[in-house]
Amino acid sequence: MDRTFLLAGAVAGLIAVAFGAFGAHGLRGRLSPEMLAVFETGVRYHMYHALALLLTAALASRDALHGSRAIAAAGWLFIAGIVLFSGSLYALAVTGVTVLGAITPIGGVAFLAGWAALAIAAL
Repeated sequence: MDRTFLLAGAVAGLIAVAFGAFGAHGLRGRLSPEMLAVFETGVRYHMYHALALLLTAALASRDALHGSRAIAAAGWLFIAGIVLFSGSLYALAVTGVTVLGAITPIGGVAFLAGWAALAIAAL
């Protein structure tokens, strides 16, 4: 599981940097300042949780937590959060389809649940 989350975190970080550069250079002037801020929020949370995936991978490799269901749940919840939270913000910003904003809180709950799962693993 640690290699899975290491790979997911590394790929998520790579994508977050690419999307951040795309937003700064490719979308500036094409999106309203409000929609650019929405896109940038997606990138920020994407990167935070790419780093959380790397932390999860490191913790999953520790003997005391190896095989922990809470650690595994945290990793999968962070991945779900990136897809749902950041993905919906990217899509909303680029397309302007406001109904996509309804998906964002589901991703936010996944992020919260992932952090809660890490706390449970620590107990």
